[in-house]
Amino acid sequence: MRFSDTFLDEIRARLPISAVVGTRVTWDKKKTNASRGDYWACCPFHGEKTPSFHADDRRGRYHCFGCGVSGDHFRFLTELDGMSFPEAVERVADQAGVPMPARDPQAERREKEKASLTEVMELATGFFQETLQAADGAKARAYLRDRGITSVTQQTFRLGYAPDSRNALKEFLASKGIEKAQMEACGLTVFENVPVSYDRFRDRIMFPIEDSRGRVIAFGGRAMSADIPAKYMNSPETELFHKGNVLYNFARARKTLGRDETVIVAEGYMDVIGLAQAGFEHGVAPLGTALTENQLELLWRMTKEPLLCFDGDQAGLRAAFRAAELALPMIAPGRTLRFVIMPEGKDPDDLVRESGPEAFQALINEARSLADMLWLRETSGGVFDTPERRADLEKRLRLLTATIRDESVRYHYSQDMRERAQAFFGARREPANQRGDKRAFGQGGRGQASGRMPVSDRLAHSALVRSAGPVMPLREATIVVALANHAALLDAYFDQAASMDLEHPELRQLLAALLDIVATGEPHGPDEVAARFEARGLAETWSRAVLLVKGAHQWPALADATLDDAREAFVQALHLQRSSGFLNKELKAAELALATDPTEENYRRLVEIQAHIRDAQSTEALIEGFGVTSGRVARG
Repeated sequence: MRFSDTFLDEIRARLPISAVVGTRVTWDKKKTNASRGDYWACCPFHGEKTPSFHADDRRGRYHCFGCGVSGDHFRFLTELDGMSFPEAVERVADQAGVPMPARDPQAERREKEKASLTEVMELATGFFQETLQAADGAKARAYLRDRGITSVTQQTFRLGYAPDSRNALKEFLASKGIEKAQMEACGLTVFENVPVSYDRFRDRIMFPIEDSRGRVIAFGGRAMSADIPAKYMNSPETELFHKGNVLYNFARARKTLGRDETVIVAEGYMDVIGLAQAGFEHGVAPLGTALTENQLELLWRMTKEPLLCFDGDQAGLRAAFRAAELALPMIAPGRTLRFVIMPEGKDPDDLVRESGPEAFQALINEARSLADMLWLRETSGGVFDTPERRADLEKRLRLLTATIRDESVRYHYSQDMRERAQAFFGARREPANQRGDKRAFGQGGRGQASGRMPVSDRLAHSALVRSAGPVMPLREATIVVALANHAALLDAYFDQAASMDLEHPELRQLLAALLDIVATGEPHGPDEVAARFEARGLAETWSRAVLLVKGAHQWPALADATLDDAREAFVQALHLQRSSGFLNKELKAAELALATDPTEENYRRLVEIQAHIRDAQSTEALIEGFGVTSGRVARG
């Protein structure tokens, strides 16, 4: 019985090859990395004591570096157990839960027709390649040369040129014995509503589109004339080509994908080719449309965390948000997306040509998580200055995370979004001491909300501080001192600093002075900052803040600390500053609710908030001993 390629591909897609091979070998725990689909064992085909047999779930292949055997799911069983191919297919299909097809003579006939159509597409690819190198292709070669595409890259991607003729390809294929119906079935000619069919692609640079096995199934064509309305045009849907199920360069990217690399999803053919020429060979692209669920599944067959590249303009961000929302229900443990937002007006091809591969690699290193993109979508440009608006945001976040099918991931996303909202609202709400609330996370407790910072409060009530004037919140002082002493922190966290609501009026003046320096574009090193403070009459406040920070041994905030140390301590302090205000208000509301309505639900809510407060106190206690915990010696 002959099985269709579609049926065999479905089995391979549903069942990782490690599940087939794993029934006959024992995976080596040291070399195997299951989260990446990377498995190692001693080879079952020859005797060995060290594991050199490799199974790769991303590629659906096995290979032994000792004896050289390699293959897919079915070959493993035919070679190891001596099964016939139909027997191996039946065994693996049963394991994958895919029902065996009934023998269908019509389906077998269609498979033969598809095989013949791929031969037609191969002939067309060769014709376009030859035309690119002929006299008719001079203009196209010049365009590719101007775009920095070398002849080697042109050959690698089999680029070609469709001449400005209505019949050149049709006549070439006819000379090879290809029938008119086959040309039409491949989408190479336009035949509907016209008396005589003609070549679909004319005066265009041609990009062959391959299936997962590297067979040409369609073309993309870029118009050479500026007068053509459609700059890019793809083949129509055919028996071979369904654009929602295909990614450009999929087969080549899967072969070149390194063990520690991830697939890069760009928006167009030239981006993929430009990236490959710059050393990023594992790039793919959808075919002129937004990503589909099937294309996401293809990506996840290659890697656990594909990188999606989008332009930095509004249209690019909207496309990124659509992709994030599409993927959200489908994510699972070890299966998600990351996002690279390009500089506005630049695509990956432009960036690597103008600034080199290092510039693109820097963007990859700063890729945003799926959770980050969803949070950005829901909060960007929003105003949350009323309880109703904040409640609406929380409702939208709950509805969004509820779409995640995997229970464990849904739980962690809900927790993540809740914590983001708490920190986000906490940074914008009224300071606790202005409401007269001095209980937990208030001025009189162990976890002071607006007065606490990631160190002990003992110094805040010492004779040293009392003699200097009103109590200066230690956490707030540390944040301001760190920003003043480390210009890079002030640049990186300018927006967060601008939205910070500090309790202490003099510290608010220091912060305002810092923000003014940056906003006016003035140098803001420690010396310039100190001079600005003095000019505004804030020198004495600045001295008290520095003295307080030194006395608390918060050396990462001081000028002689390294930027990495300063950043680590600053981020911790900023997080605690934001979250403490929210927890204080939530605790007060929960206590009031329990007093007026002593139900079990209200009691559980109060206990939950108290637990969050204890967690925050534990975090602060940990950071209080920062010099010991980190292995650094605390300095005065």
